[in-house]
Amino acid sequence: MGQVTIYLDTETERQLNLIIKEKRVSKSKWISDLIRAKTATAWPDSISQMAGAWDDLPMGETIRDVMGKDIQRESF
Repeated sequence: MGQVTIYLDTETERQLNLIIKEKRVSKSKWISDLIRAKTATAWPDSISQMAGAWDDLPMGETIRDVMGKDIQRESF
């Protein structure tokens, strides 16, 4: 397992400390989870599971069939 040293300004460190206290995880865990999420190359499972959740939209021709016919356009 690799190790990384990072330097944070005071405000960033304060925010990090607040979030890890809220999430109840270590700094290393939170930062490694963040890096993993930001470098992911696949859609999350929650997005993949949405496939087929709604009906496909009709094609443009199908929508226009019920709209009636356009009037003849004027030439320039």
